Amino acid sequence: MDIPGITKINLDGRLAPGARPRGLWSDAWRSLMRNRIALLGLLISLLIGLLALFGNSVSPYNPNRQDLDHVAEGPSAEHWLGTDQLGRDYFSRVAAGARTALLVGFTVTLIACLLGIVLGAVSAYAGGLTDMLVSRLSDATMAFPKLLLASFVNATAKPPFQAALAWVAARTGLALLTDTVIADYIVVLGALSLTLWYGYARLVRGEILRLREMDFVLSARAIGASPWQIVRRHLIPNALAPIIIYATAGIGEAMLLEASLSYLGIGIQPPGASWGQMISTSIDQWRYAPHLVAIPGVVLALAVLGFNLLGDGVNDALDPRRRR
Repeated sequence: MDIPGITKINLDGRLAPGARPRGLWSDAWRSLMRNRIALLGLLISLLIGLLALFGNSVSPYNPNRQDLDHVAEGPSAEHWLGTDQLGRDYFSRVAAGARTALLVGFTVTLIACLLGIVLGAVSAYAGGLTDMLVSRLSDATMAFPKLLLASFVNATAKPPFQAALAWVAARTGLALLTDTVIADYIVVLGALSLTLWYGYARLVRGEILRLREMDFVLSARAIGASPWQIVRRHLIPNALAPIIIYATAGIGEAMLLEASLSYLGIGIQPPGASWGQMISTSIDQWRYAPHLVAIPGVVLALAVLGFNLLGDGVNDALDPRRRR
């Protein structure tokens, strides 16, 4: 009798005819596709992605085009989600905010993940003073609330960074460098990456400390593999599963932190679009135009929820102890 989800094996230990060997990733994918909560998170994330990619193609309005004759209007056939206090089409603004959220979420997660992998691997494998320094640095970073640390780094770094860009632009003639929106994005990406790296570093350090005394690592060391080869070919690949789990949920966290910075007025500034900034600039209109606050707030909550549900599903799929 065939049992779904079980690879058929003969009594002598060989695969049965027609059976294909299944590894961690194929089993994880099957488990993920059977998890309804994870599929809901994936669906929400895909819808946010479609809004970011095609929202402004569907809407005929530029997200920065102002029409002062149609200010703070409610949803209508002409403007599906209404207009804001400057007469800008709100659907176009929400779609532009989705692009900002996903750009920040994925880019910050990638940078923080790479930085954490490098520092965590070096810390665990080198040991000694290097391990102590990286551990103390991660402990010091973790001691501060994430929003407070990101706000401090962002507010401190932005003025000198903008001055440096202006200096380079004056000497190279690159007017693009004077665009304040570009500077906002770069500083926010840097501030959030420097805030979130320590989680990946601590995770990778713990995994490598667990793996480095296992037989396959000792065998690689015995045949003369260099520390770099051992880390790159054996340790990091075997630590990928928990890294992917952590990163999936980290995307939503980065999106929420970016929205919080923009809400406080130190993140993405106009004419750049951010859901947090849209809520902040419309909060005094709550009584008269509640959609200006409710729509970006609901979309932000759904986006973060989607990635968190997906992260939980990936965790269940990649952790054999949690599979049903």
